[in-house]
Amino acid sequence: MALDTDILLVGAGPTGLYGAYCAGFRGLRTVVVDGLPQPGGQIAALYPEKAILDVAGLPRVRGRDFVTALLDQASGYCPEYLLGRQAVAFGRAEDGRPEVTLSDGTVVRAGAVILTAGIGTFTPRKLPAGEDYLGRGLSYFVTDLDRHAGQNVLVVGGGDSAVDWALALEPIAKSVTLVHRRSAFRAHAASVTAVTEGGTQIVTDAEVEALTGEGTLRLAHVRVRGEERPRLFEVDSVIAALGFVSNLGPLAGWGLELRGRSILVDSRMRTSLDRVYAAGDVTEYEGKVRLMSVGFGEVATAVNNAVVALDPELSLFPGHSTENS
Repeated sequence: MALDTDILLVGAGPTGLYGAYCAGFRGLRTVVVDGLPQPGGQIAALYPEKAILDVAGLPRVRGRDFVTALLDQASGYCPEYLLGRQAVAFGRAEDGRPEVTLSDGTVVRAGAVILTAGIGTFTPRKLPAGEDYLGRGLSYFVTDLDRHAGQNVLVVGGGDSAVDWALALEPIAKSVTLVHRRSAFRAHAASVTAVTEGGTQIVTDAEVEALTGEGTLRLAHVRVRGEERPRLFEVDSVIAALGFVSNLGPLAGWGLELRGRSILVDSRMRTSLDRVYAAGDVTEYEGKVRLMSVGFGEVATAVNNAVVALDPELSLFPGHSTENS
């Protein structure tokens, strides 16, 4: 199957979804591709229930609700979403336009491509013990807090995700235990203070040695440094929030100029490939700040510079949305 479009956005995270709005606002046909089966990127996959606090004008918004709002914002311009398909290969059509082949064989020809792939392909770091219980009590992400209501939950990890999940689960779980292999947490200091002063049982200098149970998970065996025998915790679920490993995946073979795992761009968000732009966490330039709000500005810059590249007669400035109301 082959598709033709004005703008192809590779990545359906917040930056890509806002890019779909920006492109639609300029009257461009837009296709959005993502390897995940649902839009929302890291938010949808890693923390749909967590509160996001650093979006301008939204003091506190749940991840799931924020993704829904971004989809609603773009929906008036009817972007086409190709989800569960990875952008694999890059080439050129006969007329010189970028041509991207997807993992299912679909070929998308576009006037311009904008890479909004976030941190690229990410996979969770595995819990060494108990992989057999994955989906039977062990999980790496929390997609629905209510599933843990009334449960004995053990959270493993010392970063922001682990501490945030412990705090979020405290009001609804029967019990929450937080296990970290070091004595100090890497999470934000305010969050560490909150979890320390709350109802979560904290076990440091400790690692999960084994998970056991018949059919479903029932016990976590936790080895605490200096103790002769492991401690046993009755659990209904274990959430291993150990972080994740990311890489650019197939994008690394496109011939882009890279710095580490990031794509170098100029002030117009242009990459080293003609008619290929990038925005969001995947980009790198001097003074780069990796915040969602920065990504929104970058993708707006990329879209509007792509507009001028497609038709030099058009203005770089898109106009104000209030002018259309």
